[in-house]
Amino acid sequence: MAKIRRIRLKQRKYIPIPGISPGSIQLYEGALKPKICFYSYNTEEFYSEDVNTIKDLDSLLEKYANYHIWIEIKGIGDADLLTFIENKFAINKLLIEDIADCRQRPKLDEYDDYLFAVSRMLYVDKHQEIENEQVSLILFPKLLISFQETYSENTLPVLNRLRGGKGNIRKSGSSYLMYAITDIILDNYFNLIYKLGDELENIEQLLYHRANKTLMFQTQNIKREMISIRRAAWPERDKINDLIRSESKLISKTTRTYLKDTYDHTMQIIDLIENYKDLTTSLIDMNLTLISQRMNEIMKVLTIISSIFIPLTFIAGVYGMNFAAHDPITGKVLENNMPELYHENGYLFTVLGMFIIAIGQMIYFWRKGWLNKN
Repeated sequence: MAKIRRIRLKQRKYIPIPGISPGSIQLYEGALKPKICFYSYNTEEFYSEDVNTIKDLDSLLEKYANYHIWIEIKGIGDADLLTFIENKFAINKLLIEDIADCRQRPKLDEYDDYLFAVSRMLYVDKHQEIENEQVSLILFPKLLISFQETYSENTLPVLNRLRGGKGNIRKSGSSYLMYAITDIILDNYFNLIYKLGDELENIEQLLYHRANKTLMFQTQNIKREMISIRRAAWPERDKINDLIRSESKLISKTTRTYLKDTYDHTMQIIDLIENYKDLTTSLIDMNLTLISQRMNEIMKVLTIISSIFIPLTFIAGVYGMNFAAHDPITGKVLENNMPELYHENGYLFTVLGMFIIAIGQMIYFWRKGWLNKN
C-alpha cells in the first residue's frame, strides 16, 4: 500500500513597519547574511571568486569591466550591501525596497538603463517543506545581479553550464543568463507539481482501500499548495510575456526566441495546476462519498438487526407480563388470561416461533437485495 509523505508550505512572517518612507530598506526578521559569488566570463574564459567585503566586490567590478559579469547574492540580510549596489549602479530606491521586501509577485519593471525582474522559486527542502523564496534579477548590458533569500543551490545547473561554456550561455549575453535562471526556476515548478501529483495518486489508491478524514485533510493540504503554486505561475507567465514583448535592447534576439519556449512552459505548468486542483476536489468529494456510503452500510446493518429483533422483542414483552392463572382471592381459574404462559412446552414453542420469524425476515431481506454489499 502506498505511503503518504506530508508536504507542507513553509511559512515566513513579514511584518512591515507602518508609515515607513518609500524606498527604505526594511530587512525582515531572520534574513540571512549574504554570500556573494562573483562570476566573469566571455566566450573563451570563465572566472569565479567568493567575495567577502564590499570593497572586494568593487575591485572585481573594475578588474573585469570588459567581461560579462554575474553577481550572485544569496541572503539579503545586509542593508549596507544593498545600499552599495543602489549607489554603484544608480538603481531606483523603490527597486531596492522590493528586493528587501520578499513578498513580491513575479513582475518585470523596465528602466532606461536596466531591467528588474522578480520570480518565485518553489521547491521541496529536506524537511518536506515547500520553500517559496523570492529571486530578484537586475539586468544591465553586460551585468546580471541576482538576489536569493536562502543559500539554496537551485541555480547550480546554470553555473555548471556557464563553467562548461557549451551552448549559448556564454556567447548570448547577460539576458540569456537571466533566461537560464528563469528557466531553471520553472523546471523546479514541474518537479514540485509532479511530486504533489504522485501524492495525489497515492491518496487515490488509499481511498479505494479505506476512506478516512486523514486522507481528506491531506488532499486539502495539497490543494492549498497547488493554489500557492498557481499564485506564482500566473504572474510569472505575464512577466515572461512582458519580456518577449519588451522593446528593450538589453534582451537579445536569441534570448527572445528561448523566452517563447519558457512561456510555453508556464502554460503547461498552469494547465497541470488546474488539472491537479480539479483532481483534489474530486478526491475530496469521493472521500466524503465513500465515508457516507460506509456509514450508510453500517446503518443498513443496524437497521436489519433492529428489524429482526423488533418482533422478537414484542413477543418477549407480551409473554413477560406474568398474568396469574388463578384469582388470588377466589381461586377461580382464569382460562383466557394467557393460558399458554403455563403450557408445558410454552417456552420451546415461543423460542421456535421467534426463530421462524427471524429466518422469515432474513429470507425477505435477501430477496429484496438488502443483504448485498453493493
